[in-house]
Amino acid sequence: MPTTLDDVDRKILRALQQNARVSNAEIARQLGMVPSAILERIRKLEERGYVLGYEARLNPRLLGRSLVAFIQVKTEGREHGGVAEALSRVPEILEIHTIAGEDCYLLKVRVADIEGLRALLSEKIAAVPAVVGTKTTVVLGTKKETGHLPVEPAALPVVSR
Repeated sequence: MPTTLDDVDRKILRALQQNARVSNAEIARQLGMVPSAILERIRKLEERGYVLGYEARLNPRLLGRSLVAFIQVKTEGREHGGVAEALSRVPEILEIHTIAGEDCYLLKVRVADIEGLRALLSEKIAAVPAVVGTKTTVVLGTKKETGHLPVEPAALPVVSR
């Protein structure tokens, strides 16, 4: 169960979000601490579930994935677990969210172009059993896209010990 974070933990989380490749020594220098103390705190943050992993952000345009779309997926029946599992195996689908309302899932996808989107919809998403319909919104431009979370005290849940 997560416990509360102190100011040093929040500074470490901010530094890791800014650059996951930053060294313990650099964080220690910035915070006026020794690297071994920073390493121990990072390990504890990982153990407590605050840090889920580390990844590189790749340039989708250079990798031929410049078209972004959001797809609402409607399914039939009450069992949706198999649908989400099948969709999660499709590499073009970056995010799958269960949503309230008439539709069941909201997907964020990245493909090369409109033809790639058409193929994704007709050959991969529509092929999943129980999918009965989709509504697609094509993104014309992106003003902000980040995975960075606020780590200020007000954003953190109150956790009893």
